[in-house]
Amino acid sequence: MPYKHLKTARDGGVERLVLNRPEARNALNDEVIAELIDWADAVRKSGDVRVVVLAGAGKTFSAGADVGWMARTIEHSRAENMRDASAFSRMFVALDTLPVPVVGRVQGGALGGGAGLAAVCDIVVAEDRTVFGFTEVRLGIVPAVISPFVLSKIGQSAARELFLTGARFSAERAREIGLVHLVVAPEALDEAVEATVRDLLLAPPEAIATAKGLISDVGKASPGDVHALTARVIAARRVSAEGQEGLRAFLEKREPRWVVDGEWPRRETSNPLAQGPRAPGTDKLR
Repeated sequence: MPYKHLKTARDGGVERLVLNRPEARNALNDEVIAELIDWADAVRKSGDVRVVVLAGAGKTFSAGADVGWMARTIEHSRAENMRDASAFSRMFVALDTLPVPVVGRVQGGALGGGAGLAAVCDIVVAEDRTVFGFTEVRLGIVPAVISPFVLSKIGQSAARELFLTGARFSAERAREIGLVHLVVAPEALDEAVEATVRDLLLAPPEAIATAKGLISDVGKASPGDVHALTARVIAARRVSAEGQEGLRAFLEKREPRWVVDGEWPRRETSNPLAQGPRAPGTDKLR
């Protein structure tokens, strides 16, 4: 469907999503939030997206919350603020839990909620001139909604400094603390993003979805549950169509079919981690 504040384009299995409010430095308001939730739901249901590239139009990736939107919240009741904050949280959860890899193409600035968007990307490539910051505390508020996603990336030590000071920091510092994975010159940004996309397309979609879910599930599991969880996941992958094809291709010294054919096989929309191990041989390649 067409969006007012987002631009989308599909290139094979690659979905390119652009925050399209350059006049407002791609700031987030209630309309952008609703559109991002809707877009994430559509991608989740489609089953044919293999990689997402998230970018911002113009000179800035995202300056965070929209000033006009924040101004309206001053007059909001506590219940109205709860409604807005809940929608904001749902947006980040929807993006964070997409069963496909999300690559962030970050330039100019990623502040507040914009830095939160970087945190929910699986891989972030940033221009070396980009400025980051969790600046909320300087406005008398806090980075509450984005905190679970940011903490999972940068840890408590960096958060204690950056959440409490509200200080802006460089792309290189963002790389050092784990918010960013690759820092490049502006002229190298697009090629670095495309190289990352090419790397991701070398793996099949269900395996990537399972690996992404595994990271979250292992982090939340108790020590006593980890053994059963990881054993169940690898057993299921070994008898899966992708697992069978990947191992056969390795042993036969050839490229797997998802590399040769591009779109094989279609990603299942259900959660692979919830399926449990299947009976041996039930979905081996014929």
